[in-house]
Amino acid sequence: MPQKVMSQENDRPIPETIEFNRDVRPILSDNCFFCHGPDKNKREANLRLDTQEGLLSADGHAAAVVPGKPDESELIRRILSTDTDEQMPPAKSGKVLSERDRQLLRRWIEQGGKFEGHWAFLAIRPPADVPAETPASKAIDDYVMKSIGSNGLTPSPSADRVTLIRRLSFDLIGLPPTEAEVDAFVADTSPDAYEKLVDRLLSSPHFGERHAIWWLDLVRYADTVGYHGDQPMSVSPFRQYVIDSFNANKPFDQFTTEQLAGDLLPNPTREQRVASGYNRLGMMSAEGGVQDKEYLAKYIAERVRNATGTWMGITLGCAECHDHKFDPLTAKDFYRFQAFFADIKERGLYSGANDDGNWGPFIKVPTDQQAAELAKFDEQIAAVKKTLETSTPELDAAQLAWEKTQVKWTAITPETFVSKEGAKLAPRADGAILVSDKNPATDTYTLSVKSLPANTTALRLEVLTDDSLPNKGPGRASNGNFVLSELIVKIKNADGAETQIPLQNATATYEQTGAADGNPYGKWAVTAAIDGDAKGAKWGWAIMEQAGKPNFAVFETAADLTLPEGATLTIEMAQNLDNPGHNIGCFRWSVATSARPVKASDAPPANLVAILDTAADQRTDAQKAELAAYYRTIAPGLAPARDQLASLEKQRKDFEATIPSTLVTEAVAPRMVRVLPRGNWMDDSGEVVTPAFPEVLSPAPPADRTLNRLDLAKWITSTDNPLTPRVVVNRLWKLYFGAGISRKLDDLGAQGEWPSHPELLDFLANDLRTHGWDLKRTIKAMVMSNTYRQSSLTSPALREADPYNRWLARQSRFRLDAEFVRDNALAVSGLLVKSIGGKSVNPYQPAGYWAYLNFPTREWQNSTGDGLYRRGLYTHWQRQYLHPSLLAFDAPSREECTADRPRSNTPLQSLVLLNDPSYVEAARAFAEAILRDGGASTRDRLNFAFRRALSRPVSDQEAVVLEQLLNKHLAEYQASAAAAAEVLTVGAKPAPSELPTPELAAWTSVARTILNLHETITRN
Repeated sequence: MPQKVMSQENDRPIPETIEFNRDVRPILSDNCFFCHGPDKNKREANLRLDTQEGLLSADGHAAAVVPGKPDESELIRRILSTDTDEQMPPAKSGKVLSERDRQLLRRWIEQGGKFEGHWAFLAIRPPADVPAETPASKAIDDYVMKSIGSNGLTPSPSADRVTLIRRLSFDLIGLPPTEAEVDAFVADTSPDAYEKLVDRLLSSPHFGERHAIWWLDLVRYADTVGYHGDQPMSVSPFRQYVIDSFNANKPFDQFTTEQLAGDLLPNPTREQRVASGYNRLGMMSAEGGVQDKEYLAKYIAERVRNATGTWMGITLGCAECHDHKFDPLTAKDFYRFQAFFADIKERGLYSGANDDGNWGPFIKVPTDQQAAELAKFDEQIAAVKKTLETSTPELDAAQLAWEKTQVKWTAITPETFVSKEGAKLAPRADGAILVSDKNPATDTYTLSVKSLPANTTALRLEVLTDDSLPNKGPGRASNGNFVLSELIVKIKNADGAETQIPLQNATATYEQTGAADGNPYGKWAVTAAIDGDAKGAKWGWAIMEQAGKPNFAVFETAADLTLPEGATLTIEMAQNLDNPGHNIGCFRWSVATSARPVKASDAPPANLVAILDTAADQRTDAQKAELAAYYRTIAPGLAPARDQLASLEKQRKDFEATIPSTLVTEAVAPRMVRVLPRGNWMDDSGEVVTPAFPEVLSPAPPADRTLNRLDLAKWITSTDNPLTPRVVVNRLWKLYFGAGISRKLDDLGAQGEWPSHPELLDFLANDLRTHGWDLKRTIKAMVMSNTYRQSSLTSPALREADPYNRWLARQSRFRLDAEFVRDNALAVSGLLVKSIGGKSVNPYQPAGYWAYLNFPTREWQNSTGDGLYRRGLYTHWQRQYLHPSLLAFDAPSREECTADRPRSNTPLQSLVLLNDPSYVEAARAFAEAILRDGGASTRDRLNFAFRRALSRPVSDQEAVVLEQLLNKHLAEYQASAAAAAEVLTVGAKPAPSELPTPELAAWTSVARTILNLHETITRN
């Protein structure tokens, strides 16, 4: 055994050979780096202790460290000083070095004061002492056994076969084994029985479900946007992508690229576009007071935190406001990394957003069956459209007859047009009038016409686009909408007398009856007599039409509108709104001459008027095709086909609405990114930066081109970046051993923890990377190792020597993760629905739990049928109001990257297991199975229950306690039918009528107790 020096302060041994990264760096990082570390803004006395140069010498200072000479080293002098002005760390810092810390620093200097760069940033060292042909599982055991021996420990024996299959089942698929699976494994004495079990579980479709939870925590997957109203968003296909990727054993480097930059791949598949939704999983806001610039800064900064936390295990987010205080990461590194995400199409404020869309780019993701159904609809629709597009002699004749009936519209050329408030009105060559210049909230535009064609019986107002208007018009609202409040038409005689002309039967093309395309102001909204004039002398309407969609309204006059000698037709267009700038922009008035009433349906779109005015034999082929296409939309003979088309298109639209959509990344021209001093989004004084990797890990970016997200994705899994493989295997190790080789999973930086087995960590990282990023291969190596197969039982001596199991002389035991606690109960009860994928579901939740959710207010609606019994992976993830059962068992809100869930042990958890409707109902279903299949005697039934829930028979002591509980509750329920009924009516599953109610209720109490056992919810 190597010599150990015991500190005066505690019993932890001081190693014979001091290693800087393991022993010294943590002391300096915790106590010194804040003032003498990477952050130049906080650095005191121009002294750095995080670099070799700073430790060995500093400008104007005695050397902090003189190798081999601790008494000549300023570092030792300062930490031993009793002078409050010189003592380090200073008292005001709140930091105090232990006697063990001081001895470690002295011993390190005595041994030469060798400096090492931070271990996680150093290149991965391929193992020099492991032959190439050595199985990875054996290499794991060799490294672990070496550390066990060097620490004076001995490994634990292998766990029994029942424990092994339960451990593997929970670790690899998150579900308990069935009784038949346990019996088969116990009975299989072949040498490869264990490996066959591992392979079966690795190939299970539930493998992807179990590991998806791990990944979804990292990438902050949720079903809601988090901020403000925490409204729902649709991203469940991304979850399915993750499940499928793990099941298919997709190489981790490809998995990485598709998520960070799937949209940038050549001709991306739908799967790759779904994967790109990773970039859209962060929180978003629809709060009215949001400022775009501020929240765009929030969103892009969060992406830096998430990407570096998920793949690299570093806290680059700490450099958003200043250089990192503990790691060699600068604020410039942060913003250059941020620039990789500057090309993502998004908004700061998602006003009007909801779960159906408007949270940015999205795609529909049908299943194969749904895709086939859509194709069927498309085939039927195409057939009907072909009918509508095919000319026949009968259709041509009908069109010719229709053309002869068309009303001739003639544009009015006003003699005068004025604005009461002084706006400018100018005529266009096509007879339209364009309004410009002043744009008050209230104005009246008056047009005067001296002559009209004979037999004028209708007026038409068209709204037209113009390039000079906002969004190309037709109005002067900021979005280009045309807004008008009131219309009055009068005839002014030569003697000055005025007669107001009633405007009857007002009709409009696409007259609004409700919201158009989700916009209540998207179409014409003609409203008669808003001033109460029942004769229709005045007309009013709101938004007339959106920009780029010209349309018209037709007003039938009471009779032939003939102007007497010297009379003038006056049209007053009044604008009277509270919102300045919402005004008319470009319009044209026309009149119809006809012997019959004229309605909007008589007036084809303006683009066809010129065609109809052109002789048939002089029309171009394009004009003929345009006119024929329009006529087919109104031809009486095609009405059945149009109705059929409308019906099919509605059916398709309704069906498509049932298909889940998912947010995806859409690349646009990158916006400018600059360093924000102190992280202030309003400060534009910082340096403009372009994409680059952290300088400590990578050389300068190429000068001949700008990097993008695809470059980032490839670099993250390249040999230039040692962090990612270390991070991945370290976190996988935690899944199967209870803690990482380096225990601080979210920070492999200076504030992290030195690995207990650094050579093993590098071996696994190198093995993963050199074997094609094959996750299942790495996982199999871990679970095939003897280290993994050890018993988790421990002795007082072993617990005393290694309380945190750092040296892995035993396996760990720990409570199941939140989702698996409920999955286990449902599986034991027989209620679990094991279907894979689909939209999120709503298992039971207390009424009123969402009472404080607003914008909009809403109430949780429990799912029905199978939706109540899906795995916890599929539970609706509400960031602000996480499902109480998940919350009780330490599931994260997923507002940010979560690398390591805490594990608590609280009375609330027992209350959930006893009283949550999911668990009460599961206990009742379990009790039904016990009574039906457990045998005739109480002991047989208890054995059945224990084998189902714990894979073992009940012990004599346990049987005595549970029989007493059974008899006690049976007597109570026999005495009170109401109490029994209360238990048996919890949950949606009806209680069986053929089983005695008191007995079923009593066994439900027993089942509740078994489901509440520590052993039931623990992976051993």
